[in-house]
Amino acid sequence: MENDQKDLPMQAWAKYVSLQHSSALMREKATVFIQQIFQALTQGDSCLTCTESELQLLAGLYATSEDAANQQIAPFVYDQQQIYLYRYWSLEFQLAQYVATLKQQQLPALTLSPQQEALLEDPQQKQAMRMVASQALSIITGGPGTGKTYTLARIIAVLNQSLPNIRIAMAAPTGKAAQRMKEALQNSFSDPKLADLISDDLKRLTPITLHRLLGLGETQRPRFHAKRPLPFDVIVVDEASMLDLNLAKMLLAAVAPQTRLILLGDADQLASVDVGSVLADLQQVPALAENHVHLVTSRRFDGEQLIGRMAQFIQQNRVIDGVLQQFEQALVPAGELGEIALTDSMHNQIQLQYLPEQESDITLAMWSRYYDQLMFGFSGYCQALVSLLQQTPKIKDVAEIEQVIARFDDYRVLSAIRHGNLGLNVLNEQIEQRVLEATQQAKQGEWYVGRPVMMTYNDYQLGLSNGDIGICFQQQQQGQIQFAVYFPSLQKWVAAARLPKSIQTAYALTIHKSQGSEFTHTAVVLDANAQQLLSKELIYTAITRAKKVVSILAARSSLANAMSVRTLRRSGLSAKVATTLS
Repeated sequence: MENDQKDLPMQAWAKYVSLQHSSALMREKATVFIQQIFQALTQGDSCLTCTESELQLLAGLYATSEDAANQQIAPFVYDQQQIYLYRYWSLEFQLAQYVATLKQQQLPALTLSPQQEALLEDPQQKQAMRMVASQALSIITGGPGTGKTYTLARIIAVLNQSLPNIRIAMAAPTGKAAQRMKEALQNSFSDPKLADLISDDLKRLTPITLHRLLGLGETQRPRFHAKRPLPFDVIVVDEASMLDLNLAKMLLAAVAPQTRLILLGDADQLASVDVGSVLADLQQVPALAENHVHLVTSRRFDGEQLIGRMAQFIQQNRVIDGVLQQFEQALVPAGELGEIALTDSMHNQIQLQYLPEQESDITLAMWSRYYDQLMFGFSGYCQALVSLLQQTPKIKDVAEIEQVIARFDDYRVLSAIRHGNLGLNVLNEQIEQRVLEATQQAKQGEWYVGRPVMMTYNDYQLGLSNGDIGICFQQQQQGQIQFAVYFPSLQKWVAAARLPKSIQTAYALTIHKSQGSEFTHTAVVLDANAQQLLSKELIYTAITRAKKVVSILAARSSLANAMSVRTLRRSGLSAKVATTLS
């Protein structure tokens, strides 16, 4: 049924195309070509390379880029030997215009004092501060632990000191990323060196999702746009690699004149789930060189830290043959996944265990053992739940559950796929069974104390966004005990009965959904069923979610592919921005 639904647009286009050609052969070729265009969109590409003969298949159905720029609308647009659906060409075209407007914006001069510049020592970080002081558009990129948030905190402190009554907004594509941004900023703001620069208003500043910032509701029409811009002097967007074309266009359209826009992110991570790779495209535009600073010095992962070295290994690797042998020699030999006690002072650790290459060689007993091993990381969570259930079965306030929340955020299992024995669905079922056994609970319907859940879509009535994660507890309301879910990123309680049936248990996440999150320990599972989805960006994103420990359970071929295959999305955004600025 699901595939049938996905094929409906294709069927409609095929029927439409059939009206353009009298030849059955031409109709068939046109249908195949359009199918290729739609397939490219599902992979995140905004366009597809188009030959003259392929263009003839779309006769009467396309406009040139010049015609489209003059408001001529057609199903397809032909631009620089690329074919687009009109929607995605238009998004790139508009986004390029907004980028150019920001680039050309003249801001009032902001002179940095020696004391302000001294807040940062790293040359790239100093350059980033000077860039924000002088440019309306600033792009700050860097790998994990390179100090993006550290740098941002000092930049914001300086702007707060230099510009009276400054209005600042901070946002991220997901609720989890916004929460992590808040935690990291508050930690940076606590630095005694910033004491005289940080106002109480700045300390209270809470990052929100981009959807909330733009006022996106069920209609998907933003409350703020070009004719009604956002009322801020500075807008900061973290995890900008997750920006798709549509969201990026809406964001830049809503930036008011004289507003500074700061984009932070890591272009080596996965691009957005939807069409586009905006951050990666923008940093490739030569005319935006003075608007971009790349931080290179890692502070979380120094030269001796295994996770940092693993991230570097993945980025630099260019071969598939022998890559696992090199990986084991350089970082960690293969063995068995074991339980690791987490401490604040511990050094990075990596564990690697291989699965049999053929899934048919894995017995039920072996699967059970793998699930037991993946459960090791939740032992602290189970202990915290048991303690809670013994002491306070009826939760009254957040203070009583902080330990449970902290232990849950210590660990997560990350999978590339949803289906199969190491897919999201089975992993959550298996881990849930083991949590219930460890805490001696029985489910009441779908609910029990400690069930973590994730929203799968935006629910504007409840004020919850796709990707928001909460944990189920018990509360006493009007003399009755009921299940309620606490969402830490929103500091919000929602009765379990009000949540949608589609809400997902979240012991395991897809690697895509984990983007913007950070855990002390991550377990990454890659079986043979994930082959088609694997890439450097995927494994890089997965392992850099971890602060201290990475456990890898993978088929050899899958891990080798993940470390060797780079995904490049086809796009015309860089060229459009460059042309607009020329």
